[in-house]
Amino acid sequence: MRTTVTLDRIHQLVEGREENPFSLLGPHPVVEAGLPAVAIRAFLPQSSQAWIVGPGHAQVTRPMRRIHPAGLYEAICPASELNGSGYMLRVAGEGGENSVMHDPYAFPHVLSDYDLHLLNEGTHWRLYERLGAHPCSIDGVDGVSFAVWAPNATSVSLVGDFNAWDGRRHPMHKHVPGGFWELFVPGLSEGTLYKFRIRQRDHVFDKTDPIGFAAEVPPRTASCVVDLSRYRWHDQQWMERRPKVNWLEEPLSFYEVHLGSWKRPGDDPSRWLTYRELAHQLVDYCKEMGYSHIELLPVAEHPFSGSWGYQTVGYYAVTSRYGTPHDFMYFVDLCHQNDIGVVLDWVPGHFPRDGHGLHRFDGTALYEHADPRQGEHRDWGTMIFNYGRHEVRNFLVSNALFWFDKYHIDGVRVDAVASMLYLDYSRQEGEWIPNQYGGRENIEAIDFIKQLNEQAHAQYPGVLTIAEESTAWGGVSRPTYVGGLGFSLKWNMGWMNDTLNYIRHDPVHRKYHHDELTFSLIYAFHENFVLPFSHDEVVHGKGSMLDRVPGDLWQKFANLRLVYSYMWTHPGKKLLFMGSDIGQWNEWNYDAGLQWDLMQWASHQGLQRCVADLNRLYRRELALHQLDFDWRGFEWIDCHDHEESVLTFIRRAKDPDDFLVVCCNFTPVPRAGYRVGVPRLGWYDEIFNSDSTYYTGSNVGNGPGIQAEDYASHGRPASLCVTLPPLATVILKPA
Repeated sequence: MRTTVTLDRIHQLVEGREENPFSLLGPHPVVEAGLPAVAIRAFLPQSSQAWIVGPGHAQVTRPMRRIHPAGLYEAICPASELNGSGYMLRVAGEGGENSVMHDPYAFPHVLSDYDLHLLNEGTHWRLYERLGAHPCSIDGVDGVSFAVWAPNATSVSLVGDFNAWDGRRHPMHKHVPGGFWELFVPGLSEGTLYKFRIRQRDHVFDKTDPIGFAAEVPPRTASCVVDLSRYRWHDQQWMERRPKVNWLEEPLSFYEVHLGSWKRPGDDPSRWLTYRELAHQLVDYCKEMGYSHIELLPVAEHPFSGSWGYQTVGYYAVTSRYGTPHDFMYFVDLCHQNDIGVVLDWVPGHFPRDGHGLHRFDGTALYEHADPRQGEHRDWGTMIFNYGRHEVRNFLVSNALFWFDKYHIDGVRVDAVASMLYLDYSRQEGEWIPNQYGGRENIEAIDFIKQLNEQAHAQYPGVLTIAEESTAWGGVSRPTYVGGLGFSLKWNMGWMNDTLNYIRHDPVHRKYHHDELTFSLIYAFHENFVLPFSHDEVVHGKGSMLDRVPGDLWQKFANLRLVYSYMWTHPGKKLLFMGSDIGQWNEWNYDAGLQWDLMQWASHQGLQRCVADLNRLYRRELALHQLDFDWRGFEWIDCHDHEESVLTFIRRAKDPDDFLVVCCNFTPVPRAGYRVGVPRLGWYDEIFNSDSTYYTGSNVGNGPGIQAEDYASHGRPASLCVTLPPLATVILKPA
């Protein structure tokens, strides 16, 4: 029987322009000699001969004939001989070797009509369960299903180590009109390396999988098939507790970490520690130091280590630098088993131009804006997501949910929110396009952020969404139903800048800058703030935290203990970048470990003990964390003593009788008999003194405590005569 395939269709297939290879390849009903039959076609460009093998590998039932010299084969079989996708292909290679395989084009599609409806609508919150690469079984045959969004591609082929990276052998099927391509390849399994070969008219290029769960170690760029469901979690107790906790009233102390430079192996400093090595060492350190959470700089796959992860290519792939996805799951699991939460830095604001990534993914501006006035971050050399496309919003929202779902992550800190909110961010006049109302607000990005927070909190109660937002945008950490953006927390960049500006002044000049400390309390309760001393403050020539405070060696450490004590007693949750708690001298270097050798010196040990004790005090004292975001949790005693650079204030718990008195002396002058008004008479224990010899201070203070006098001061019925140690904070608690 002559083939029914036209030459034009064959040319489309051979030239890689076929959108629906299933209409040409695989089994197709025909009539031969008046009887029902099946025409089976296979495109096998590297073969010399091919046969149809009947169900059950019984025998070679039919030779296939080459109907085109490029390698298109066909066999006409009686319908009674075949059983759905049960037949196999036996192929003789050009070298004479034989192989037997299932025909990928004999299997049904994996994407259902409902999946396609949700994907086209942009509301498939589990799109990572359908797009990407998934080991599965169809009709009893094991293999991997692949799916990708590339609506403007002329054709998409699957290439990988399983087909010698030959784009002719596995063309994918396109679902119209959404532009989602898919193919199930039988016989593949975990560990398979692959890419998508995309043709857009006359241009052909290879792209990694935007939903790929793993990738090769950079600089290699292929995606890798992984079954994420194989890991067995042991953090049930943590996961059951998480949605029941009001985290805004908890003592949240974030230890910000870059995994590649926290520590290097002693035997080989050139290599990274693995996720499993880091899990045990970091958990032990955080338990010793009293941190509640580890906040990781981005761990999603990125090509350039010098970007610290902030130029993400594989949004769904944990970086392979430190191990496999299952290794990272082990890291999170062990943290949870030790009551330590894990937060990820997440970058939905921009992505790099690397050719294998999202940039012009299907040959067009698919994920980004086409107009550079909307689609480029010139400062960073990156592309801006097109939040107006519901598929792009779906990609990003689903990505955040993916980390909560598959990796049990406890929160995301959203990077560079200000760059998303404003159309004119870091742009001169004429370099940006106003919104439809003529304003500078990015309405589409605002809608995306609200959708992100609504879905995150609705689907995963108890997770945190944290905004790095550096402007005065109102309601960042307020619910969307009252007009806010919906974040749980917001970094207090104003407090951070003012505090660092103040503390760098020589103490003799600090009285002229007193308002830099007190200004933060004017707006402290407008948002749910985190007080951050982050990685951005110890790079690019700024110096380390220890290096940027003034004074001799003793004063530098005293200043740092003082500023941390002030931070831990100020309203707001806490974040400290690695190395800052041990007094690292050098700026942070992403390509080397921290200066752990400094811990042989008493001054560095004392600073570390001070931070650990602050964390313990913060956890123990409800007054320091229960009302972080409520004006009832804070009262000034005296914020006006600029001449002596002293601040005194009260922190309260929900129970107003549970309070602490905090006194901060920002000069190196000890002050004896300093009068501080307090709410009531009685004995006040000195429960913390940053000048203790335990922290290598001078041990000036009030131990074990002070009796309040029946002497009104600062508008209060009683007062304390406090000895203020130099460059130090003391905390007093009524017995």
